[in-house]
Amino acid sequence: MTAKTVSAKNKTKQELKDRADSPKPDLSDARVRDYLKDNPDFFDHHPDMLDHLQITHKAGSAVSLVEKQVSVLRERNMEMRKRLNSLTGNARENDRLYDLTRRLVLNLLEASSLEELSATFCRGLREDFGVDHVSFILFGESRDSTEHCRVDSAERARIEIGALIKGQSAVCGTLREEELQYLFPDSTGVGSAAVVPLVRGGDLGVIAVGSKDPHYYSANTGTLFLGHLGEVVVRLLPRLRGDQAGA
Repeated sequence: MTAKTVSAKNKTKQELKDRADSPKPDLSDARVRDYLKDNPDFFDHHPDMLDHLQITHKAGSAVSLVEKQVSVLRERNMEMRKRLNSLTGNARENDRLYDLTRRLVLNLLEASSLEELSATFCRGLREDFGVDHVSFILFGESRDSTEHCRVDSAERARIEIGALIKGQSAVCGTLREEELQYLFPDSTGVGSAAVVPLVRGGDLGVIAVGSKDPHYYSANTGTLFLGHLGEVVVRLLPRLRGDQAGA
């Protein structure tokens, strides 16, 4: 055996010894977690391991991984049922609101005067929708006011509720006392309200609904149906106000 061969063997032995003596890498929780994430089929190839894994239950007892998975799936199923019930409830409520809105729109279309339009609007919201307070305000000469329709100047409205009607979208929430007083002058105890400007080529007026509950109308309250009613009113006003002027 040559000296070169002996040297090579000694080198190999030394490398093996160094490897054996070198510290083993720590098998941390993070490394195990990463490995299982990278190999999601690990327990498919080693199903016997499921019987050796245990997870401490909140009550203190130990359960197997399979039992834990069943428990997690059961909890997720319950959560999904709750979400499904919530979605179903919302769908039923939307169907109810759609039917009520459709009926009210048809009644509004049959109105032959401004007073009939405003009376139908206010009565429908109170009786069918269960609204606590309703306001129907148009801009014009105050002498044209009727029992259910208050007519006021646009200038005064901008002074009293300018922040509520500067846009074309509905505003919901807890309003200032001065704003509530302007919108519902004959009502007390209005906690929250929803306001919809009537706009078409200019400011025509405003409709508003109020609730005794200060949390009933909020920034997250949907105003789809109320906004739709406002659009219907806007399109009926020119004809009815023209008839009233002619009369």
